[in-house]
Amino acid sequence: MGTIKIAFINASTVVSDNDAKAVMSALQKQVSNDFAPVWGVDAILQFFKQGQATPTGYWWLTILDNSDQAGALGYHDITSEGLPLGKIFAKSDLQYGSAWSVTASHELLEMLGDPDINLTVFRQNTNDSGILYAYEVCDACEADEFAYKIDNVLVSDFVYPSWFEDIIYDGIQYDHLKKIDKPFLLLEGGYISIYKINSGEGWTQLNPPGARLEYKMRAKVGTRRERRRTPKHQWLRSR
Repeated sequence: MGTIKIAFINASTVVSDNDAKAVMSALQKQVSNDFAPVWGVDAILQFFKQGQATPTGYWWLTILDNSDQAGALGYHDITSEGLPLGKIFAKSDLQYGSAWSVTASHELLEMLGDPDINLTVFRQNTNDSGILYAYEVCDACEADEFAYKIDNVLVSDFVYPSWFEDIIYDGIQYDHLKKIDKPFLLLEGGYISIYKINSGEGWTQLNPPGARLEYKMRAKVGTRRERRRTPKHQWLRSR
């Protein structure tokens, strides 16, 4: 794979272009300095205003207001070229008191880690049963309280490949901020999508003990969770 180029598109009414550019600059540093050395995937981000034409060959990371806008504007499951895309719902984040920059970081890193939203890790329980864990690199530690700052911009913590492996020994690191001390551990506010083999339940969510279970609700339009539950042949291209 050549160098990944990502169009950082501001289509939100609550985020100024200047604020979007500042966040993009921090995300570029996170990807190149923190994420790429661990995961072996780097990218170049370039800013685009709403309506500005993006060159061919670019993945998209789009700032929207909410999931309703994601449907109304035609930002569906893949770009018009069939390439990966991610969506940030900035207005929704602000309404719930969350930092949209953390969501942007979360979406960017997970898009780089699993562009087609189809990778899993199998954890076997018995001879004939086990669980598939979605290959999502930020879900386990996604809460804002576990985020960190780059140039005063809050970005998401993320797990290392070791998080998906049942290996425990001294000195191993499971996430960037060293908040997790064993594989498959979920921090408070975190979660992970799982598929229990032979259960017939499809994709469900695993939460930390005592967490409120809200995963049975319909996934928001445009989210990675919605697309993971949707067969690839049903994915829609953006216009």
